[in-house]
Amino acid sequence: MVDLSLLIPYVGACFVLAVVPGPTVTVIVANALSRGTGAGLAIVAGTQAGVLIMTLIVALGMQALVAFMGAAFDWIKLIGAAYLIWLGYKMLRSDGNLGTVRAERGKSNGRIALEGFLVILSNPKLLIFLGAFLPQFVDVTQPTFPQVMVLGLVFMFVAGATDAVYALVAGRARGLLSAARVRVVSRLAGVILMAGGVWLALQQRA
Repeated sequence: MVDLSLLIPYVGACFVLAVVPGPTVTVIVANALSRGTGAGLAIVAGTQAGVLIMTLIVALGMQALVAFMGAAFDWIKLIGAAYLIWLGYKMLRSDGNLGTVRAERGKSNGRIALEGFLVILSNPKLLIFLGAFLPQFVDVTQPTFPQVMVLGLVFMFVAGATDAVYALVAGRARGLLSAARVRVVSRLAGVILMAGGVWLALQQRA
């Protein structure tokens, strides 16, 4: 199972990554503003299903990768840490703009959830991110599949909670999602993520 000494920093990292608005939050906010909180939460349900599938893909792929590449996996983890540092740098440069997405009226919550599911599956960056992020907390001396699935479920819980908050805020108080506030959150998260990437890289060398 997952090393408990890494679980707390992992949950913290999940929160930092999940709280920063991205394409998924844009879709959630657009639907919550257009059709109410329920529509935003329907998007969250769809995206959660998509993340579960991507986690399963990463878990199966990582198990095969470790079996075939062995010690080279340490280098893959270093590359993943570098990718997280790069993501943090991008967050530092964020302008706080959520973008503009128009949500159609007249859709059922089921169709809206499907839209969220398709948004996630059509975003290969998330799969790349999960493939870079989750391995940082995996012990390759133990079976990797259950570890990745547990880590993925924890990420889903944290991301689902923060996405739900965005849906609630957008549905009730649009002014709280100003560009200035989003920019502050993004820059703070960027600093934390870059520091975390460096820490993880050093952990691999220890």
